[in-house]
Amino acid sequence: MIYILILSVSILLQCVAAFFAFSLIKRTKFNVSWILISIAFLLLALRNIFDLIYTITMEIIDKQSIISIILSLFIALLSCIGSFYIRKIFDLQRRIDDIRKKNEAAIFSAIIRTEENERQRFAKELHDGLGPVLSSIKMILSALNQSAENAENKEIIQKTNFVIDEAIITLKEISNKLSPHILSNFGLEKALRNFVDTLRYNKLLSIDIQSNITHNRFDSSIETVLYRVLCELIANTIRHAQAQHITIAIRLAYNTLHIDYTDDGIGFQDNSGELTGMGMLNMQSRIKSIHGSIIFETQKNKGFKTHISVDTLSI
Repeated sequence: MIYILILSVSILLQCVAAFFAFSLIKRTKFNVSWILISIAFLLLALRNIFDLIYTITMEIIDKQSIISIILSLFIALLSCIGSFYIRKIFDLQRRIDDIRKKNEAAIFSAIIRTEENERQRFAKELHDGLGPVLSSIKMILSALNQSAENAENKEIIQKTNFVIDEAIITLKEISNKLSPHILSNFGLEKALRNFVDTLRYNKLLSIDIQSNITHNRFDSSIETVLYRVLCELIANTIRHAQAQHITIAIRLAYNTLHIDYTDDGIGFQDNSGELTGMGMLNMQSRIKSIHGSIIFETQKNKGFKTHISVDTLSI
């Protein structure tokens, strides 16, 4: 009777070990070695069941069978303890991976903040440094224009005035692109609509923005990253897609921002199976830095789609 009880305990322990092992298969990313180990644990439990049946049907248990029964108990016990502690190792590894990912995101976020600070500083230098110089030159030329008698000189001054006006406009555009004040003052939707308005000269492309975040503001890192990524997506569509229409749907639901970007362009087929072109890795890294996710979908001649999700409370 005692040997039947020992074998029953062995079967139970071996089944627990097999359960622990099989529950970790997904976390090992279906590693073949771990699948084989899990099957081995299950087969050991099956063997113990056959030993139990054999022991029940035996009238006399010999010494060799007793040793085998005791060994089965120890093997089952060690398998159970070992699989339990392996589970703990996997939990520790997962925590280490989570910490590593958070550190990577924090480092990249710091890089982006530094980059944005440099953009702002450079934009301010352009606006406050070069802007007044061009304005002063324009004032001097205006004064010259009053006293100029020669028609040729007047024409030269007029052309120079025109070039300076164009330079001032270009300077303002560059300064605004480097550090859009509308983004910091009014938020993501206003800044995006302002950027789209600058592209109205392109009559072949229409851009439709649908949003429910009109008066909502988010962390500056989130707004900056999303603005840069969306601007890059639009620029890529203009350069590569030959599209006629772009739709950008921005939806805030339960503190999560969902952005769907779609164009009706030519799309493309990436033979590698991974969409890594057109600055996509850079976009993925930027979205990752604010603890978000980005998914690209495209097929040749079937347009391009991007879905972005960001938890607005993650930063």
